[in-house]
Amino acid sequence: MSTKPLRARRETSRGARPRVANLPERHTLIEFLAQSGAPAAFARIADAHALRSPAEHEALQRRLSAMERDGQIIRNRRGDFGLVDRMDLVTGRVIGHRDGFGFLRPDDAGADLFLSPRQMRSLMHGDRAVARVVKVDRDGRREGALVEVVERGVGKVVGRFRRESGVAFVRPHNSRIHQDVHISPGADLDAGDGDYVVTRITEPPTRRHPPIGVVEEVLGDRMLPGMEIDVAVRAYELPVAWSEAVESEAAALPSEVDAAGIEGREDLRGLGFVTIDGEDARDFDDAVYCERTPRGWRLMVAIADVSTYVHPGAALDEEARLRGNSVYFPDRVIPMLPESISNGLCSLRPHEDRLCLGCEMIVTGSGRVHRSRFFEGVIRSRARLTYTEVSGALERNEPGARARLGAAAPMLETLRDAYAALRRARDERGAIDFDMTETRVVLGPDGRVVRLEPAARNVAHRIIEECMVAANVSAARFLERHRLPALYRIHEGPPPDKVEELRAFLEEFGLKLGGGDGPEPRHFAAVIERAASRPDAHLIQTVMLRSLSQAVYAPGNAGHFGLAHRAYVHFTSPIRRYPDLVVHRAIRHALRRGRPGDFKPAREPLAVLGDHCSMTERRADDATRDAIAWLKCEFMLDKLGEVFDATITGVAAFGVFVTLDEIFVEGLVHVSALGDDYFHFDPIRHRLNGERSHRAFRLSDRMRVRLTKVDLDERRVDFEPAGGERRRRESSQGSTLARGRRRGRGSVRRR
Repeated sequence: MSTKPLRARRETSRGARPRVANLPERHTLIEFLAQSGAPAAFARIADAHALRSPAEHEALQRRLSAMERDGQIIRNRRGDFGLVDRMDLVTGRVIGHRDGFGFLRPDDAGADLFLSPRQMRSLMHGDRAVARVVKVDRDGRREGALVEVVERGVGKVVGRFRRESGVAFVRPHNSRIHQDVHISPGADLDAGDGDYVVTRITEPPTRRHPPIGVVEEVLGDRMLPGMEIDVAVRAYELPVAWSEAVESEAAALPSEVDAAGIEGREDLRGLGFVTIDGEDARDFDDAVYCERTPRGWRLMVAIADVSTYVHPGAALDEEARLRGNSVYFPDRVIPMLPESISNGLCSLRPHEDRLCLGCEMIVTGSGRVHRSRFFEGVIRSRARLTYTEVSGALERNEPGARARLGAAAPMLETLRDAYAALRRARDERGAIDFDMTETRVVLGPDGRVVRLEPAARNVAHRIIEECMVAANVSAARFLERHRLPALYRIHEGPPPDKVEELRAFLEEFGLKLGGGDGPEPRHFAAVIERAASRPDAHLIQTVMLRSLSQAVYAPGNAGHFGLAHRAYVHFTSPIRRYPDLVVHRAIRHALRRGRPGDFKPAREPLAVLGDHCSMTERRADDATRDAIAWLKCEFMLDKLGEVFDATITGVAAFGVFVTLDEIFVEGLVHVSALGDDYFHFDPIRHRLNGERSHRAFRLSDRMRVRLTKVDLDERRVDFEPAGGERRRRESSQGSTLARGRRRGRGSVRRR
C-alpha cells in the first residue's frame, strides 16, 4: 500500500511517460536543498543527481513542480528552488472570515498567520498557500503576506444569484467566502434575481479581479420548501448520488438473511432482544438484552453485521469511506450506505432474522464490566420500541405504558437496574455528563417550520447510551488484547489557555474548577453537579463544553477525557459511521483467528483515514447546523416586533448574544441598541460596562427583547431591549418573505 501523497502518486501515473530509474525521491531532493544552504537552480540540481538526458530533465521538472504544488519547496524570482521553512515561509490552509480578512493555518500545526483583506484578495477559503511572515505584534501574533497559491480549495460555490446594473454575480452562501463570484456573460442558465445557484469557478481571484464563474445548476427561490437542505448539501459538498457500481453491488445482495448466512453463528433468536430508538428512526443498528446473574447482570449488545456484506475495496466500501457517516437533517437523511442495506438487510428490524456482531458483558453490582466477549451471531428482535415509550413506563409511570411494552417489560426493568449500576460506576469514575437540551425542528407536510421544541434526554436515552459506551470500551480492550490496529475515538483534555479562560469565567459565577494546571474529568463533573440546580446551568455547561478539545479519530490511543476511559473506540453504529465498520473488521479478523500482522484495516494509512473521518464528521455537523440555523430564521420571519424572554449567552465588543427561552433561537443585541452610552468590553468577566450609566450586561443576565430583523442570507436574528429605551424599528421584510414561501417544490435546472 502506497503511503505517498496523492499528487506524488499522480506524478507516476500519467500516460506512457517513460520511467526514469535514477530520478531522486522527494526526501532526497529536500535533503540536497537543505545541505546546499541556499536556493539551487534547476541545472545544479540535475547535475548533482547525474540527470543529463532530456527525458531525465523532464521527469525532474515534473517532480519539482509537484513538490512546489504541495508546498514542500518554492521557486524564487530567479527561478531557483528553495525549502519553504528555510525562507521564513509557511505553508497551510486558508481560513476565510466574513469581514474580508483571513488566517493561514500551517500544515505543521503551528500558530495561525493573520492575512489582511488586501492579502485575501487573491485567496478564497479552503485554498492552500505559501505566505511570508512580515510582522509579529507584542503578543506574538504573526501576520503574513501571500507568496504563492499552492492549490485552489474551492471549485464550486453555492449562493444567491444577483444582477445589478447589468452585472451578474453570485453572493456565496458560505460566509467565509467573502468575494462575490462574477458570472461570465451568457453563463447564467436564465437564473432569476435572488435564486440560489451552484456556480463553477472558471477563473480564481487575483489582486485585480474577483473570481469568475459559470452557473451550473439553478436551485430556485430561497423560500421553496427544503431549500435550506438543498443549499447545505451543495455548500458542504455532501455526496448524495450513488454510482452505478454501488447500486449494482447493493442490488446483488440478498433482501433477507438466508440459511447459509446463519450457518456457524451463535443462534440468539430465542433471547428477548429489543431495539430502542427515536420515533422517526429507520436504521436500527443496535439491539439490547439483559438478564440477572448471581454476580450482577448479563448484558448483551447486538450490532448490525455490516462487514459481512460490505467488503474492503468494493464500490460500496469506497462510497461509505468517502461519505464517512450518515447526515441527519430535520426532514431527511443522507445515508452512508444505500437504504436497501441501512434500512433493510442490515437494520435490526423486529421479527426478522438479522446477522449481528455481538458483545456479551458480565456487569457486577458495582457497575464494573467483569468480563466481556465478542461473537458472530444471529438475532430476531422482539420489538421496535421508542425512547418515549420506554421512558413512559420506566420513568414517568404513565398509565398503561408498561402494558404497551408487552413481554419486553420485565427485561427492560432488569436493564434499568443494570444501567443504574453502570451509572454509579460512571459517576465514581468522574466522567463528564453534559445534560444539554437541544432544539428539535418540527416541519409540517408543506416543509414549513411548525414549531421549535426542546429535545431533552430521558432515562431511555441514558440506558442505551450507557450500554453503547460499555460495548465500545469492551471493543477497545478486545483490540488491544489482540494487538490489532484500530481507529480510536480520541478526546484529549482542554489546552492550558482554555482552562485559564474557563476558570476566570466560573469565578464570576462563584464556582471553582479544581485540578490545578491539569484538571481531570472528575473536576469538570464536580462543577456540573454543583451547578445542576442553578437557573444558569445550561449556560455554564455550554461554556465548559466549548473549553474542551474536539473528539477525533486517530490510530494512536490517547484516551477519552470526557468519558474518563483509558481506551475507547466506536463499535456500535457501523450502518452510519465508517470508523465503526473498520473496528468490526478488526474484531472479525481476531474472531476468525487471523494473525495481527495480516490485518490491513484500510487501503490508506490509518492516520489519513482518521483525519478523513474526523473531517466528514465535522462537515456533517456544519451542514446540519447551517440548515437548522436557516430554519430557525425562517420560523422567526413572521414574528417581527414580538417580545421574548431571553438569557445573555455571549458577550462581545459589538454587543450581546441572547438565547430565547423555550425555542432556543439565538440572536444579537447590537451595542448601539443597548442605550445612549459608551460600552466597554471586559473579556475576563464576559460583560459590557456602560461608561456613564455604569450599566453592565453580562453572561446569564436575563433580558426582555424585541425582534427587529431576520436575515436569511446571513442566518442572523437581531433584537433590541424591549424596555422602551430605543425607538422600535419597523421592517416589512418578515411579512414579505413569509408570504413568499411557496407550497410546492420548484424545478431544478442542471447543465
